[in-house]
Amino acid sequence: MGTLRDLLAYKKAFALAMGIFELTKSFPKEETYSLTDQIRRCSRSVNANLAEAYRKRRYPNHFISKLSDADTENGETQTWLEFALACQYISEEEYASLFNQSEEVAKLLSYMMNNPEKFLLKIPILKTESSNVKLPPA
Repeated sequence: MGTLRDLLAYKKAFALAMGIFELTKSFPKEETYSLTDQIRRCSRSVNANLAEAYRKRRYPNHFISKLSDADTENGETQTWLEFALACQYISEEEYASLFNQSEEVAKLLSYMMNNPEKFLLKIPILKTESSNVKLPPA
């Protein structure tokens, strides 16, 4: 299956978070503790939740739950992008590019949530036969 970093969703989400990081360097100083921190945090959280999901591949419901968390953070990223556009901190072109990247991540996360069996760990179930178990004499 590969590693976490081999997942297309991880690669695209990471590229999006780094693009947002670079772009937000030019945001006004007064936005440091609000818009800048918020959009950086949630865009990075997509990858953090993907990492958690990847470690939960043994448990289908946990895996899907963490993917859902990643998707939620991706949605929050889109909202902050809308604010950045409305405040005229980014251009229409920058907004469209970042929003489209975020939509690609959303589609990949949705695919993973709808097809978890393609990503889950395949762990053999150990079978024991009680008739073959021999107990030591008492």
